[in-house]
Amino acid sequence: MADDDLEQQEPFPVETDERQARDEEEQPDGGVEMGCHEKFHRLVSKWMLPEHLREKYLERANCFPPPIFIILISIAELAVFIYYAVWKPQKQWVTLDEGIWNSPLTYKPECRQEAWRFISYMFVHAGVQHILGNLLMQLVVGIALELVHKGFEVGMVYLSGVLAGSLASSIFDPLSALVGASGGVYALLGGYFMNAVVNFREMIPLLGVFRILFIVVFVGLDFGFAFYRRFVKHEDGLQVSFVAHFGGIVAGMTVGYVFFSAYNAKLLKDPRFWICIVGYTIFVLFAVFFNIFLSPAP
Repeated sequence: MADDDLEQQEPFPVETDERQARDEEEQPDGGVEMGCHEKFHRLVSKWMLPEHLREKYLERANCFPPPIFIILISIAELAVFIYYAVWKPQKQWVTLDEGIWNSPLTYKPECRQEAWRFISYMFVHAGVQHILGNLLMQLVVGIALELVHKGFEVGMVYLSGVLAGSLASSIFDPLSALVGASGGVYALLGGYFMNAVVNFREMIPLLGVFRILFIVVFVGLDFGFAFYRRFVKHEDGLQVSFVAHFGGIVAGMTVGYVFFSAYNAKLLKDPRFWICIVGYTIFVLFAVFFNIFLSPAP
């Protein structure tokens, strides 16, 4: 009988324990298997949050409201691009020509007194590669960020990058025009990058390395293309500035980092928030002063 009992036991009890642990991880709620909704939010939490904040996110995770800011801003940018491409079609839909130069949305140094252009330039893009690259990155990164941090935080970071990009361009490349949403996209990437670096120890190592490498490779390729278009290709007409990329990523690594690292915390009680607000305000005031009194642009 003793021999029979031994034969009926699991031959590898360690494997059984491991299997049970995996089953418990996949079925966190009393043995109820997770649905697609729960699995999706668990994946988002692993990509976007350090370990100690994931459970809090999963407790209240939902898609209401949906990531409406990123979706709406992307639709608006695509609609403006299609409008100019159809209105004045160019070879391979490269719209970097008279159509967008005469647009009331494009930032041009001689029109900088029209203050809305410091923001509205994000709706105008130079060509298919330009619009597709920006839309792809802001949808992939922005939707996930907005599911976690909601529209207000993501919108503030995005728009801070757009404004920082145009103001930086007006200071450091004052004779160049500006189109595209790269400032906003880089702000999202900058904030996400800083959180990935700061919270690296709390992330799955391979996942953390992949995220950081992905951002570094993307930014390097995009900067390379921007430098090529600005200094090598020498397109006719106004030159398009690349400085907005720098302004956007700096805004993301400061303002974006504070917003995205303050999950489930009150920003008004965070001294980093006020430091960023004061620093950003000083930068904006200096840029306004420069454009009024010191700019070499006409």
